[in-house]
Amino acid sequence: MHRRKITSTNKKKEDQKLRKAIKRGEAEPPPKPTRTQKRKKGLVQTRRSQVADDGNKLHSSFLRLSPEFLQTSLYLSASLPLQRPIDIRKCILELPDVNTLQRLTCPRRPPWNFDMSKKEVEKGEEGVFRKWPAQTDKLVQHWQDLAPEGAVEVDPPAIRDPDLPSDPPSTMPRSTTYFERNIEVWRQLWRVTEISQIILVLLDSRCPLLHYPPSLAEYLTLSKRKHILVLTKVDIAGPARVDAWTKYLQTAYPSLRIVLVESYAEKDLGWAQQGKAKYEPRMPDAFRHKLVDTIRELHEELLQPPEEVKSNPKRLAHWKPRIKTGLDWDAVHSARGNQVGIAIGGAAIPVEGEEDEEPRFLTVGVIGQPNVGKSSLLNALFGSQRVQASKTPGKTKHFQTLFWTPEVRLVDCPGLVMPAYVPMELQVLSGILPISRMPSIPSCIHFASELMPLEEVFKLKHPNPPPKPEEDKRTWRDPGKVVEAKPVQWTAMDVLSGYAEAKSWVTAQAGRLDVNRAGNAMLRAIAESRVSWALWPPGTDEALLSSEDGIWVRRTDGTDEEQYDHEAHSEDEHDHSEDTEGTSTNDDSVDESADTAEGAPVFETGPSRFAMLPVEDVEDEDEEESHGESEVA
Repeated sequence: MHRRKITSTNKKKEDQKLRKAIKRGEAEPPPKPTRTQKRKKGLVQTRRSQVADDGNKLHSSFLRLSPEFLQTSLYLSASLPLQRPIDIRKCILELPDVNTLQRLTCPRRPPWNFDMSKKEVEKGEEGVFRKWPAQTDKLVQHWQDLAPEGAVEVDPPAIRDPDLPSDPPSTMPRSTTYFERNIEVWRQLWRVTEISQIILVLLDSRCPLLHYPPSLAEYLTLSKRKHILVLTKVDIAGPARVDAWTKYLQTAYPSLRIVLVESYAEKDLGWAQQGKAKYEPRMPDAFRHKLVDTIRELHEELLQPPEEVKSNPKRLAHWKPRIKTGLDWDAVHSARGNQVGIAIGGAAIPVEGEEDEEPRFLTVGVIGQPNVGKSSLLNALFGSQRVQASKTPGKTKHFQTLFWTPEVRLVDCPGLVMPAYVPMELQVLSGILPISRMPSIPSCIHFASELMPLEEVFKLKHPNPPPKPEEDKRTWRDPGKVVEAKPVQWTAMDVLSGYAEAKSWVTAQAGRLDVNRAGNAMLRAIAESRVSWALWPPGTDEALLSSEDGIWVRRTDGTDEEQYDHEAHSEDEHDHSEDTEGTSTNDDSVDESADTAEGAPVFETGPSRFAMLPVEDVEDEDEEESHGESEVA
């Protein structure tokens, strides 16, 4: 404890007069003393700011939506009637016109060698990445400016909102698409691609092309890495859609192998089973054997010399495979329990060595977009909870290397959003983007309502039903005029109001229906697959589709109603709480680095006040969901 400094009464009076003079502006405040902290012997201290900066490096950053788009989408969500029955053509995924649009690309790591220092490597990467976001923004803006077809007449508002344009559009404006803007997250993909001999590309079977855009396909082709397309969540999409997508991918990518997997199975609790069914990470043996056999086939192909080497006898005489040989595949088939899934200490980075030296491991990388099921797949392969998985996208921050067997290791890459010509609403429905940080809830609900009958899915009642036809009480015998009931027309705001009214959700002060909370809960139910849905691949015969259900996949076991009823109770509990470090939409920090386009606002999905905690030692805790983060008013 510091020794107390003795001051005289005259000194105290002089200090008091000085403070009053400074307050009146008659004197300049004295300079603040600089505080120096002595380093303790034997301890390595880290500044809090440095820990916070290191923790914020791997948080995704995206472009903010413009206020004009938010105001226009809010107005149109309350005025545009939803098309009923649903247009069958909307159930089929629409591909962008490659003739009018320039192809988007993923940033690639520049060449490097072991003689370069760390600063030289990072400087080269930053130089290549610096211009990429601005170039991609221009291509996305050109795609966004293309006018959508199918305009619907909308009555002008009785009271003009000053924030609305003088001539509001008759269709919902096309939203922008989100893609990763943080170079640190892209570096994780670069490292995983470099150290892996075989790559598993995970695709959500509800919309596989969303997770395998042309930008990612071109990046993997140029990297010259063998990769496998793994369709996850096949039990949610249904066998008909999964078969259609499998045939489409086999036709579009004949050189790639496609594997179907399930990552969770229902727990058998016996007589103790109560309430909602519980699931555990487990993969059926048929899916496991198919995945392992496919990896084995690619491994055998890598053991064979390429065609350019076979044609040259001199090169063929000295050629050796640069991959682990003599693997025990029976051990891979039966690898389960506590002996697998052990994390390797330190980062798995390429190590300089002789070219003739055989690698010690076969490295299999696992990549994909957020919330596609990478961590869940690893837990299912290991048969236990080895990797932290969450409903919130972006749970994995660093790539992590784990042993499958002593000779095979898996590298789990953090999910990152790939650039593609897809609307933001489809990314939200697929769970790629964090719903709690999406300010445009009405446009997302309008997009989902155009694809599936949400009023029927959630069994909603119209908040303002049309009046019933009055009974004709005339006594003469001539046939009177028959008054027919008007058809009920739904809008996206009616769907939000109907759900909020069904759950009795109102705002705290004004007592209005809490449409923000309703939209948040509905989007979570769709993204988390509690509402089963899946798009059809391009070229599907429209005669096979149903216009009544749209992309909604009805469950034959009758669990839909049970799932939705349970959702009302779990909404107030931790089941729907955010697994990230809790920053609201209004509190998101703005990244003003040179990596983004000039003048373009960017928000990050990272922590704020808790960023000083060490990210390596402290696990993320679930926080209660904030229902007022995306204001609609």
